[in-house]
Amino acid sequence: MSCYNSFQFQENYVYQGRLVTEETTLVTLREKLYSTSSQVYLDEEFVERTATEQTIAVSSVRNSVEIDERTAGWVRAQAATTRSAAAAAAGEPPEFSTTDSELRRAVNCTSDYGVKKLPQAIIIGVKKGGTRALLEALRVHPDVRAVGNEPHFFDRNYEKGLDWYRELMPSTLEGQITMEKTPSYFVTNSAAKRIHSMARDIKLIIVVRNPVTRAISDYTQTLSKRPEIPTFEVLAFKNRTLGLIDASWSALRIGIYALHLESWMQYFPLSQMHFVSGERLIVDPAGEMAKVQDFLGLKRIVTDKHFYFNKTKGFPCLKKPEDSSTPRCLGKSKGRTHPKIDPDVIRRLHKFYKPFNMMFYQMTGQNFQWELEEDGNSPGSRD
Repeated sequence: MSCYNSFQFQENYVYQGRLVTEETTLVTLREKLYSTSSQVYLDEEFVERTATEQTIAVSSVRNSVEIDERTAGWVRAQAATTRSAAAAAAGEPPEFSTTDSELRRAVNCTSDYGVKKLPQAIIIGVKKGGTRALLEALRVHPDVRAVGNEPHFFDRNYEKGLDWYRELMPSTLEGQITMEKTPSYFVTNSAAKRIHSMARDIKLIIVVRNPVTRAISDYTQTLSKRPEIPTFEVLAFKNRTLGLIDASWSALRIGIYALHLESWMQYFPLSQMHFVSGERLIVDPAGEMAKVQDFLGLKRIVTDKHFYFNKTKGFPCLKKPEDSSTPRCLGKSKGRTHPKIDPDVIRRLHKFYKPFNMMFYQMTGQNFQWELEEDGNSPGSRD
């Protein structure tokens, strides 16, 4: 059966022959979401999981050798000049990787001074919300040390244990924060409990974006890898004529933020969560970065001096304020123009998401004003 063949919703939210109010819709969707949780990210990420599992045996042998090499390297590094965190962030890492070899290459590229620690903060979501841009901006800060690749520990590699996870982290000095980002954590049912078991006082960052433009961006990424897939309109509806929206399609289901946030609030208070607006991260990156740095207890070092807006890509680019070098933009996979979507489809999706957006605003105490973007021309209408 197709991964798109779960439940549907009509525009008036009639489900199983009864009228579904805003109050009962969340319960209904939660039941269906949890029963089909394994379908999230079926588009392209199951292929990556296979590659990950194939390297487990090899990595166990490699670990013992690399530990000895790293010990010798650590001694030599004590006399070396410490590289700045900004320089360490210079080369853009691969966007997605879950194989042991690629993850270890990222670790070995970092300095060996300091101590490897489990993360004190994690960017847990959401996919296509702006998590890569946020992470790269944070890595400019000298008190932030972060893994460039996505470890996927709490959703795919949990059986490998915390020692394996810790080894992926960069070494840090006293006062520095260790971070990682894996957007799929936010929609993984077991992730919240697992992270809480590791560190109940950890800080969580969630980058959210208008769920309609997020879904289109998600589709755009998949389309670039699999041009043979059906159109967005076909995947979004079970029956477009009847207005039957396929809320089981992962590109749409991820955007039901209130549903996913509910499971995280069972383990973490809102005071340990910070929500970043993906739209404002594009139009006012310095403003959003100021709030993130405050949340993490960091000095506001990353400011407007570090950003330059690239009109061609439609995204801000990073630069070091002390020199005149060319701004460093995100890779070619960022800034792709979205395909043209029928305005009627966009209107219907905005109507579908509206009650869930209202719930999300109430839960977080923040109004992201996505209802003002129903014309489909919201900031960041690129992949």
